[in-house]
Amino acid sequence: MKTAFYFFGLCIVGFCLCACNQQTKSTAGNVDTTAQFYTMDDFTSVEKFDVHIHVNTVETTFMEQAKADNFKFLTIVDDRPFGLTMYEQQEIVDRHLKNFPALMDVATTFSVADWDTPEWLPNTLSYLDKQFAKGVRAVKVWKNIGMDLRDKNGAFVMLDDERLDPVFDHLAKNHIAVIGHNGEPRDCWLPLDSMTFSRGYYSEHPEYHMYLHPEYPSYQDQIDARDHMLAKHPDLAFIGAHLGSLEWSLDELAKRLDSYPNMLVDLSRMPYLQLHAKTDWEKTREFFINYQDRLVYGTDRGISDQQDTAAFKQGIHEGWLRDWKFYVTEEPITLRGHGELRGLHLPKGVVDKIYLKNAERWLTGKADS
Repeated sequence: MKTAFYFFGLCIVGFCLCACNQQTKSTAGNVDTTAQFYTMDDFTSVEKFDVHIHVNTVETTFMEQAKADNFKFLTIVDDRPFGLTMYEQQEIVDRHLKNFPALMDVATTFSVADWDTPEWLPNTLSYLDKQFAKGVRAVKVWKNIGMDLRDKNGAFVMLDDERLDPVFDHLAKNHIAVIGHNGEPRDCWLPLDSMTFSRGYYSEHPEYHMYLHPEYPSYQDQIDARDHMLAKHPDLAFIGAHLGSLEWSLDELAKRLDSYPNMLVDLSRMPYLQLHAKTDWEKTREFFINYQDRLVYGTDRGISDQQDTAAFKQGIHEGWLRDWKFYVTEEPITLRGHGELRGLHLPKGVVDKIYLKNAERWLTGKADS
């Protein structure tokens, strides 16, 4: 009888140890079993950062809403051929930076108007240094390099042009980060009936539809030039705007993040992310968890003069709230033209990095620290 009870006792202990071990394995293998998650109710209380904003007005309505929603932001100056000039944009954001230093950071840019002159490089470096002395934290390189600027021989100037190397070296040396909007969505080089989200825009603006202009550099030319530039400047902190123009493929994006440790990307092409989630939810969620240190939240929202400030504030708030829903919940979301999907329900720690910590780290110019 004692032997029987002893044997029964060993079985009970063994069963308990086995069950405990199995539970430990399950917990270790599934991040959801132990992670804590945010809810919609946490939106206002969590400190957040939007790394892709364009403030083009002296009005302060946006700042008021950002403060109410617990957002800091990076406003970006572009060297674009329409709207306000880069100098007018810079004057506006300099004014705001003086008044809202705890709420915002600024990314400046540089002109290529005198590209083929001997004065271009010293003038550019001098201009950038003056901006950095005012507290500017980053530099934007726009798609005019690669899609518009030509040298005196008529050749397109690409991002890996050797004449840009001293600028990137100077930025890396001074721990200044770069934002790269290089090329356009891949849709730009596809026929209209092969496009995912851009069909309406390019049908109305054929002058920008690169499929109709084979004499321009190709989509792959833009990506290759960007990758070559990063290979030449491994110490440069770099953020690829709009998912690094690799919005169409998480696999291609992952390859670049694996190849270039100082590269991050902003998440400002939300429809593509939601389509990835609809197509393969597990893969998309795994991508966010695997690359949680390399992703930063951004919206690419343009801020101009407003006649109805209440409606504007509401629109800003609701847009930020929709994105929060996608990242922190599993609630159903409708993607126009593609149907319903569910939110990614990312762990709290991942959300904290995407919404704040990665941006703060990257804006030091030390993306790999």
